[in-house]
Amino acid sequence: MKIAILGAGAFGTALGGILAEKGYDIDYYDSRFEQEKLSDALMNAKYIVLCVPSKIAPFLLPYLPKNKPLIIATKGILSAKTFNRFSDYMALSGPGFAVDIKAQKPTKLTATDDRIIELFSTEYLSFDKTKDINGVLMCGALKNVYAIGAGILNLRAGTKKHQKYLDEVAEEMKSVLDTNEAQAKTVDLVCGVGDLKITCDLPSRNYEFGQMLSKNPDAQPEKTVEGVSALKRIKRGEIKVPENAKILHELMRSSDKWA
Repeated sequence: MKIAILGAGAFGTALGGILAEKGYDIDYYDSRFEQEKLSDALMNAKYIVLCVPSKIAPFLLPYLPKNKPLIIATKGILSAKTFNRFSDYMALSGPGFAVDIKAQKPTKLTATDDRIIELFSTEYLSFDKTKDINGVLMCGALKNVYAIGAGILNLRAGTKKHQKYLDEVAEEMKSVLDTNEAQAKTVDLVCGVGDLKITCDLPSRNYEFGQMLSKNPDAQPEKTVEGVSALKRIKRGEIKVPENAKILHELMRSSDKWA
């Protein structure tokens, strides 16, 4: 069975490596857009795994078939509405660094469909499960934004201030999900608090950028920082931000120079 992996970066190749070891035929598409190569990757594919950066995904989606199962592994997309044109889509997310997956270190992710679990389960990769695709996607985007905030505050893992921030953010994320027709309890899964914990610390690129901002408010990201893209879209009104989301509102107010 052929599976198309759209996005040949670290995470895409980590997921593709699992599938290849299990005997599946894998074809990668590099996110540098070339229509002919995309067509080749999609031809005869049973599943499509989306792993491109979130800012690239909207430009790629119109070229994907509507009726093939789509596994969304891209983090940073704020709403499942983005995928309304597809008849069969599911989400895969969580605190899994590509380097750990490639090294076969025990890792747990969140899946929204049993087919994901069947495809990717190994001795070292396990899953919790929810049907809340919207909530899983929103968690994957919001945690990057909050990680920038943790970096700005220079919070250190293992300290009371760091844990207090994580607890406050988790409650705030639940409010955001609830306001946007997702399930607040999804935040309690590894795609929520689990991913938030590892992202609000080094070596997270979002956290590192926050640290840069703490020293220079005019700093600009040198590489792709998913939290910046997500915050821009939040500011444009892609999701509703409840009044009690104080941390998120503060990041929106203070980000005019970098988001």
